[in-house]
Amino acid sequence: MANNSYSGVKNSMAEANHDGEFGCTLKELRSLMELRGAEAIGLIGDSYEDVHGLCNRLKTSPVDGLSGQPGDIEKRKTVFGQNLIPPKKPKTFLQLVWEALQDVTLIILEVAAVVSLGLSFYRPPDAEREHCGRAAGGVEDENESEAGWIEGAAILLSVICVVLVTAFNDWSKEKQFRGLQSRIEQEQKFTVVRGGQVIQIPVAEIVVGDVAQIKYGDLLPADGVLIQGNDLKIDESSLTGESDHVKKTHEKDPMMLSGTHVMEGSGKMLVTAVGVNSQTGIIFTLLGTAEDDEEDEEEKKKEKEEKKKQRKTYCDCNCRVLSLNTFLSFPAEAKAMDGAAMEMQPLNSDEGGDAEEKKKTGPPKKEKSVLQGKLTKLAVQIGKAGLVMSAITVIILVVLFVVDTFWIQNLPWVKDCTPIYIQFFVKFFIIGVTVLVVAVPEGLPLAVTISLAYSVKKMMKDNNLVRHLDACETMGNATAICSDKTGTLTMNRMTVVQAFIAEKHYKKVPDPEAIPASILDILILGIAVNCAYTTNIMSPEKEGGLPRQVGNKTECALLGFSTDLKRDYHAVRNEIPEEKLYKVYTFNSVRKSMSTVLKMADGSYRMFSKGASEILLKKCSKILTASGEAKVFRPRDRDDMVKKVIEPMASEGLRTICLAYRDFPVSEGEPDWDNENDILTGLTCLSVVGIEDPVRPEVPDAIKKCQRAGITVRMVTGDNINTARAIATKCGILLPGDDFICMDGKEFNRRIRNEKGEIEQERIDKIWPKLRVLARSSPTDKHTLVKGIIDSTVMEQRQVVAVTGDGTNDGPALKKADVGFAMGIAGTDVAKEASDIILTDDNFSSIVKAVMWGRNVYDSISKFLQFQLTVNIVAVIVAFTGACITQDSPLKAVQMLWVNLIMDTFASLALATEPPTEALLLRKPYGRNKPLVSRTMMKNILGQGVFQLITIFTLLFAGERLFDIDNGRNTPLHAPPSEHYTIVFNTFVLMQLFNEINARKIHGERNVFEGIFNNLIFCSIVFGTFIIQVKESAQFCGLLNSCEYLKKGWLWCTFLGFGSLLWGQVISSIPTSRLKFLKSAGHGTQKEEIPDEELDELEDNEEIDHAERELRRGQILWFRGLNRIQTQMDVVSAFQSGTSFQGALRRQASNSSQQQHDVTNVSSPTHVAFSTTATAATAANTASATVGCECVFSSSA
Repeated sequence: MANNSYSGVKNSMAEANHDGEFGCTLKELRSLMELRGAEAIGLIGDSYEDVHGLCNRLKTSPVDGLSGQPGDIEKRKTVFGQNLIPPKKPKTFLQLVWEALQDVTLIILEVAAVVSLGLSFYRPPDAEREHCGRAAGGVEDENESEAGWIEGAAILLSVICVVLVTAFNDWSKEKQFRGLQSRIEQEQKFTVVRGGQVIQIPVAEIVVGDVAQIKYGDLLPADGVLIQGNDLKIDESSLTGESDHVKKTHEKDPMMLSGTHVMEGSGKMLVTAVGVNSQTGIIFTLLGTAEDDEEDEEEKKKEKEEKKKQRKTYCDCNCRVLSLNTFLSFPAEAKAMDGAAMEMQPLNSDEGGDAEEKKKTGPPKKEKSVLQGKLTKLAVQIGKAGLVMSAITVIILVVLFVVDTFWIQNLPWVKDCTPIYIQFFVKFFIIGVTVLVVAVPEGLPLAVTISLAYSVKKMMKDNNLVRHLDACETMGNATAICSDKTGTLTMNRMTVVQAFIAEKHYKKVPDPEAIPASILDILILGIAVNCAYTTNIMSPEKEGGLPRQVGNKTECALLGFSTDLKRDYHAVRNEIPEEKLYKVYTFNSVRKSMSTVLKMADGSYRMFSKGASEILLKKCSKILTASGEAKVFRPRDRDDMVKKVIEPMASEGLRTICLAYRDFPVSEGEPDWDNENDILTGLTCLSVVGIEDPVRPEVPDAIKKCQRAGITVRMVTGDNINTARAIATKCGILLPGDDFICMDGKEFNRRIRNEKGEIEQERIDKIWPKLRVLARSSPTDKHTLVKGIIDSTVMEQRQVVAVTGDGTNDGPALKKADVGFAMGIAGTDVAKEASDIILTDDNFSSIVKAVMWGRNVYDSISKFLQFQLTVNIVAVIVAFTGACITQDSPLKAVQMLWVNLIMDTFASLALATEPPTEALLLRKPYGRNKPLVSRTMMKNILGQGVFQLITIFTLLFAGERLFDIDNGRNTPLHAPPSEHYTIVFNTFVLMQLFNEINARKIHGERNVFEGIFNNLIFCSIVFGTFIIQVKESAQFCGLLNSCEYLKKGWLWCTFLGFGSLLWGQVISSIPTSRLKFLKSAGHGTQKEEIPDEELDELEDNEEIDHAERELRRGQILWFRGLNRIQTQMDVVSAFQSGTSFQGALRRQASNSSQQQHDVTNVSSPTHVAFSTTATAATAANTASATVGCECVFSSSA
């Protein structure tokens, strides 16, 4: 399949040229990797004898790996390719400009401006001018009459300006996404053996012939063949769709595939295919993701129409596309942008009845981007209001002009005057469209994008690598954090500080001479072979520093313990390399232990085990005494040991680990290694060690901040309950005298399940509000707790839960959480892929920073809304009222476009980049139901609006008397710019500029200047806008702003503008509670409010995207309206033509069915199809019957 689908000229040349260099070609290796099981083993045996033969052909060593010489590495990249899947080319700036030009309101403005421009050059004969009415006359000066073209040209110039700014924002947004992607790619490293040294290299540097070390939790970055494996189980569901874990052995299936997850065990593999030649790369190539050429539009449409067919084909081929963050690691939000849309989601194959069943019983959906939903809903509402206002404005202007010209002046329609009349109508239309442009808050999505992108960039410096943009916003609403202990709350630098050996409890590391030599030898051998060979203690990076711990930190503590006992574990490992280990039972969350079996020289077997002390001690039947002999270890001895050794260690916050062994004599024959229950019994206890992992110094303070901010911190750990309680107390999660619960996983499960063993939400609701520590918990317990808190309705406010995780099995909990944090250092690839944010320093205090940034995003958007809604209300009312009274808008089209540019683009940049402050952590979380526009903000908006409207109307209707200047009202069509209207415009802009400073505070604070100089972007934009306004007014007004150089009035304009700041102080003095009439705005849609049929439509998605839902509702209403008009027209024409109503219905139905075949793509996430539902009875009841038409939207995302 793949060979036929992928043909590369480069590769065929490489094969021809390099057959002599290596013993096998790229084509041979690709063919090999397409085989599975017995077929693959047969081909390896026939062609290469075994995997060692394949290593020889590829000129590599199964033990020492590649030499690591740069020349050799480059040659391999040339012959076999690089481990990269080339991304699509980003959109060019010109393409983004073209996309920005597609905006409907801008197109309308462009057309109107071009018509205005064309007509402005028409001059009727002077003799005829007087017949065209008062408004057309009055232009005497030839120079002034030539200025008619300026407005049209200026509108075009403004449109160009808006388009360039929009395109630049899109371009910078795409650039940031790509920067984020490359950052994640650089973070992604994998362990290989080169020159006999185990090193970590970036995934992109892996080449064919590398020997890669694989372990539990890894996401395989390339295809390969297993060299050696210990209890290795792989999740291949991302490629095959099969959910069962596949056991990998030499005898059954040695083929390792890229993009699959290591769920258990460890081992080594020989890399045989990388990049586009790996199985994942082939699939990406098939899907066209790795194509360099852009697909043309027709192909895209066909692809969308044949989606279902494609889906089936890929499922038949057993090729499921995976989210391969190891290679691509794009944030999910990049999917919205073609240029960065590389992260592929698994294709759904949910056809048939089973899927229906699954849908019905599926878990509640995670709600995505509540903020976006609230904003979209608000924008739709404002847009509708703006549309109504602009339509009324145009109608009133046209009616007033017609009444004045043809009724009051009683003028006939003269043919020569037609272009002038058209010019008036075009002018009115432009004013109407401009009112709409000003009313529609295009700046909202821009503000969100800027705010989130800015936050994401800054959060990187705070060790938060955000993978999904909406996680940043959600984090601001977090009410609960379920945190791991090890590495997050503690330093993850473990050392053994106490030990119980040979019946003696040592409070510090014992002297080697104090331990019997026979016990010490067994202890060191057990530690050396029963710790993963990838775990090592390395020399310190700086002289005098602490030794570096590489790998599992608990194992590092044990290896450090052996070094403290003056023994070298390396010598043991050199004597017994990993290949000589007979059997390994790797650690997993069920076993809670790890065991390694060695075959001794006499044919017997010895197994070493290590694990959680209270669990492993139950499997011990003997214990070594001071003489080195083993004695019987009874249950009461165990209880004594728990009380006298384990509990005292745990109460000091130490993690307790038991080390044990068991001998299998030759006389008993070879045991059944697959029967773990029999194997892991009758152990002999060697030692119990207490491992210290100090609490991070900054954690107690960070937890205090969380608690003050209304966030509950819970510790969920796999550790002993006493250890967990001690650490929780040190961190400040538990405080003396608190009435909170600590429990272990067993007790938790007992309390939440009914008699049938089913989990009940009511039972969870009785536990979680007081639960602070869950110890000895499995990943399933963690998932149950998170799901229980999220689904709970006992609290007034729905809980928003953040979860930290590092293990492969933490994936479900991380996915379920509103925000999942994966550990960047200790986290497995699987955990990182399931997460929303990666903590690059594994530190809890970084989560607090994420909360701060999340709240800041919310506040930034609210600040921008407070500013923009004030301008919206004032500009629309001024344009509307002015048009009604003076037959012209006091704010010209170009001026309003300039205001729109200040208001939308510059203000969103200025207010969305406010840095967060500690004060954000002094209030409770907003929660999901909090409106975007609070009553305090509404007070500010209406208060400022009233002040600005009074000022503008005073200047408009009394300005000429106040300033002793010419009246600017009722001027003819091509009249020169007036000083009167220039003062009005200048004052309007300056009031907005000063109000922008007011908008920095949204909670009623008096000091609006606090921290203003911490935001240089804000200062630059306000100052820059002021300078441009002055320059424009002074020099370029005739061209750009339809205004004249101000001979006087600048001081007055500035004073009135400054009045906004003073008035802001008056507004903040009025208590919001007194103003009962104020209402909040910008409520999101609650999940409960979504109709069942819409929820059914959203079933394909894992999450409810509120923003998409609001847009979809807008489209449904729009198309329903269009369809109804069409149907009514059909009904009318049917009655007129005398044909039957049923005939019209049939025709409509056939139209609908045609439309279903020719599906119109409304917007990227939705398809629209029409269906008509009506009956003849409807027609009988009413002559003017309207047929009810529904728009059915099906997700194609």
